[in-house]
Amino acid sequence: MSGARRIIFLLALAGLVFGAPACGNSGPPQLGVRQGRLAPCPASPNCVASQEPNPERRTPPFACSGPPDEAMARLRAIIKSMPRARIVKEEPDYLRAEFASRVFGFVDDLELWHDRKAGVIQVRSAARTGYWDLGVNRERVAQLRALFNHSAAN
Repeated sequence: MSGARRIIFLLALAGLVFGAPACGNSGPPQLGVRQGRLAPCPASPNCVASQEPNPERRTPPFACSGPPDEAMARLRAIIKSMPRARIVKEEPDYLRAEFASRVFGFVDDLELWHDRKAGVIQVRSAARTGYWDLGVNRERVAQLRALFNHSAAN
């Protein structure tokens, strides 16, 4: 198989493995805050969340110091600066954004909710389609956390 054909084959195979299991799913899952919780992660390993009971999918919530409105405004500004990000829902204590993958345009959903009772910002990031995400959502949350903490220090 020639080099160009091999690349095309591998890209097509990746599309099948990462995206085909959910072909036809055109909209986001039921997201938002319900009874003080963000949606649970699916069984597939393409999601991380701060309220997730499974330690393999859990990530810590964001520490929130200072006024909650300022924290959410900083997060909004950070997300707007990230590549292929689009904020789709904004409320005083809740923010949802969509991130499109570079190659195939697969959409990941990111949710941030200021949990005033706990004094933290709960986070959930999940691939909308496919099965594996190669750690993209965990990496995105880590990057967002680092940028958020850095903006608080400045």
